[in-house]
Amino acid sequence: MDGDPLADVLTLASARCVRIGTLKAGGTWALEFPPPQKIKLTAIVKGACWFAVDDESAPLRLETGDVFMVPAERSYVLASDLSTPQLDGLALFTKATDNVGRVGDGNDFLAIGGHVALDPDRGGLLAEVLPPLIHVDASSSEASTIRWLLDQLVKEMTANRPGAVLASKQLAQLLFVQIIRFYLATATTVTAGWLRALNDERIAPALRLMHAEPGRAWRLGELAKQVGMSRTSFALRFKESAGVAPLAYLQNLRMRLAEQRLREGTMTVSELAESLGYDSDSAFSNAFKRRTGLAPKHYQSVLARMDQTSSPSDPNPHHAA
Repeated sequence: MDGDPLADVLTLASARCVRIGTLKAGGTWALEFPPPQKIKLTAIVKGACWFAVDDESAPLRLETGDVFMVPAERSYVLASDLSTPQLDGLALFTKATDNVGRVGDGNDFLAIGGHVALDPDRGGLLAEVLPPLIHVDASSSEASTIRWLLDQLVKEMTANRPGAVLASKQLAQLLFVQIIRFYLATATTVTAGWLRALNDERIAPALRLMHAEPGRAWRLGELAKQVGMSRTSFALRFKESAGVAPLAYLQNLRMRLAEQRLREGTMTVSELAESLGYDSDSAFSNAFKRRTGLAPKHYQSVLARMDQTSSPSDPNPHHAA
């Protein structure tokens, strides 16, 4: 671990951009999209449209340069006019050529979208702390980096250069990280969890310490001293921010790391136990079984059977814009 909680969680959750596409539209149009099953991000490159999320009372007006992200599984509508009869957005992109969906008359609107997939078991680490919607206004001071990434993404999507697909996905991944940074920098309230703790200037240093050395035998008093707080004040503030006590957070982190490394199969159980600070294999195995219901070696064998029967990631042609 490198002591960067955001990078660590994105890695543990296996957050990766798996699909990217373009929506071109003109005139009067409206598209309804079902819940995407993955984190959905869309950037408005040209023109403007209305954006309405299921269960949201007021639709948003999106202008050129705006970006939105829908982390939750919610249906939504993109439209030039919300009163226009809505077409099936998923069907449009299922039939699209080269992931370019076209609707309406003309080309006065252009949007680029992508899907960020998460590990089905560990993805909740990220999905559960994100809000139902993140909207980055192009006029905000924090949007300059996002605008640069968006410009580069447009170039990759339109220039047809070698490696464009890979470059586009990597840029979309960076766009995803920047949107989360924007949320941390601008949100007035953040749901209790590691993301809120990361946004707490008194608690974040302790979080980074635990992520940098998860196998160290951290004690409450030591962590409190490192951030210049009393044990009681630190424990209370940490739990208020992260939703769990400091040492419970550390234990959860160790188990998430154990799951990841067992999946990778690069360490023996003994090596893994030692790296995570356990005095013996049995102590680690007991802790892991309490967490997952399976002993480490049994967990590995179950994963191996699942990998043999699973299909490649992102097999379905879900909409990308």
